[in-house]
Amino acid sequence: MAAQQHKQPNNPLHGVKLVDILEYLVATHGWEEMGRRINIRCFTHDPSIKSSLPFLRKNLWAREKVERMYLKSIRKRQP
Repeated sequence: MAAQQHKQPNNPLHGVKLVDILEYLVATHGWEEMGRRINIRCFTHDPSIKSSLPFLRKNLWAREKVERMYLKSIRKRQP
């Protein structure tokens, strides 16, 4: 039997993949702005999704900053 998925209606990040968050932020803000707001090397020196994912998966503090930036960004777009 497949594991039952628990719904989390109050968690806006539930079901959102890190790669999707990064792609959204890059499309919305660009690497330069992301590097200015979150000063990490994978955003400021030869940035790419591929190089950023492993770093963000290993460093919770950096991932949390990216997630906060994403949440602020999507809230601004909601009516």
